[in-house]
Amino acid sequence: MLLEDDVAWKEAMTQKIQRLEESMDRVFARIDVAESQHQGQAHSVPMSSPPVPAATVNDAPTASSTSSQQPPRWQVVMDSQGGPASIPASCVSEIRTTASSGNMPASQYPDLITLGVLSLGQALSLFDIYHLRLDHFLYKILGDLTSLDAIRKRSALLTAAVCTVGALHSQSLGQLYDVCYREYKSLATTITFSPTANVDDVRALCIGAFWLHELSWALIGTAVRIASDLKLHHGIYRALNGDREGYLQARLYYLVYVCDHHFSVAYGRPPMSRERLIVDSATRFLETEHTTEDDTRLVSQVKVWAITGQVFDTCGVDVDTPIPLQYLPQLRRYSIELDIWYADWNETFRPNRNVGNYPQKGVGMHWNFAKLYLCSHAFRGVSTAQEKSQPLPSELEEIANTGVLSAMSILNVIVSDHEMRSFLHGLPLYFDTMIAFAVVFLLRVATKYANTIRIDTDKILLLVSQIVAALNEITHYMHPQHLLVAIAEGLQKLLWKCQEQPHIMQEPMQQLPATLEHSPTEIAWMENITNFDFLTNVPNVDDWVFHYPVPNGAHPTHYSS
Repeated sequence: MLLEDDVAWKEAMTQKIQRLEESMDRVFARIDVAESQHQGQAHSVPMSSPPVPAATVNDAPTASSTSSQQPPRWQVVMDSQGGPASIPASCVSEIRTTASSGNMPASQYPDLITLGVLSLGQALSLFDIYHLRLDHFLYKILGDLTSLDAIRKRSALLTAAVCTVGALHSQSLGQLYDVCYREYKSLATTITFSPTANVDDVRALCIGAFWLHELSWALIGTAVRIASDLKLHHGIYRALNGDREGYLQARLYYLVYVCDHHFSVAYGRPPMSRERLIVDSATRFLETEHTTEDDTRLVSQVKVWAITGQVFDTCGVDVDTPIPLQYLPQLRRYSIELDIWYADWNETFRPNRNVGNYPQKGVGMHWNFAKLYLCSHAFRGVSTAQEKSQPLPSELEEIANTGVLSAMSILNVIVSDHEMRSFLHGLPLYFDTMIAFAVVFLLRVATKYANTIRIDTDKILLLVSQIVAALNEITHYMHPQHLLVAIAEGLQKLLWKCQEQPHIMQEPMQQLPATLEHSPTEIAWMENITNFDFLTNVPNVDDWVFHYPVPNGAHPTHYSS
């Protein structure tokens, strides 16, 4: 009996010591103590020794902890191989040495498995969810990294990104999302100020930006900066000469470019990635020996976002001022460019074994998204039905009607195409946001601008009812933190309001019946929703739709992970 108790005690103590060592690994990583030092100390302490107080670790001076407090040193350099036409700041360089850097390489941070946040089996399952499906929606961000072991060796942040996004899209392992998310956010914060961030950390930041709505804008901002620091935009020069490393750099920069535009142009923010040459060289990039069909899909995205970026530069973000009539020829040119883009790419892609017909169907969705964004500008500064409205000029009405048709096409595809609906549990945030935009756009046109352009209000309301029903069905088994779950719930509440009290939508806000009381949040929602460029004015969609009260007698939809 005593022997059994002794064995059980030893096993329990061994587990506790292992957990303590994992916790200390994390502490050492955060304070930038070299991994070799603390591993050597840990192995030199016998099991029977008392634990070392935390203050002892903090008080002990180490080379890395003291050097990290030293200010950087700089020197003036002149490259003997360079000429006068060099980058101005290239003549002033920081002196970097192992002793003075004081930063652990990003690849040496302990990952989710090392820290005990996930078991190896759980991490493998989450990796498979991401690698075998989600990564193929975004043109294989992982590139040549095809195993969990490979990404663990390259970047703890990349491991966390893959596992977090995988958990967000897993029905059986969705409960792991919160712990993965916290670790990913912590590592992303650390990487932000690390001079040792690498290309795989850029991949990790893009993955988070594409799928994690609370962090997307901050993540892509960091990704653009690090990509610039790593000079990924220089890779195109070597890529065009057949260099594979240059090809990989250029490809990753294209991914950063697309991700940046997902969360800038559509949200009314100036894009941070504006390297004109690499965008103009995209077609030549496809002629290099290393490119694949995924690269072709990626370049198609670069092309369409280059057009929408020009729309942003031309029209700006002032949603209250009408578009000058002299801009109309340019808007028509943009519309024609989008039509040409669609004609060029619509028949290009074959079915993909991982994501079915998405490559081809995605072209149509992106075309309608871009046309809706372009044509929504026709409603800027236009009087509503409650005001002294004037009909739109015929040229502007044509653009406005195209916007309505594009929005209806977006919703019709989701309602009628089962395969396209299945993609929504996997597609990045931009799709969720633009679907919400299409619904809000149509409802505002139908209820406030019905006298401005000729539309079938009943048909629009029926279509909105169908899309809400479809989204409720799609999101029933999604993780509660998936943005589309909140969008479906918010659009359901909005539809209830339109159906039960349609007159509210037809009257100015100050003429609401006295019996209807609204909180400041609800009033802000109603005011924000009148802006057709709602992505410009509402950076957090939670502020304008998802907290609207459920009508009396109605029951909100319940979702399970």
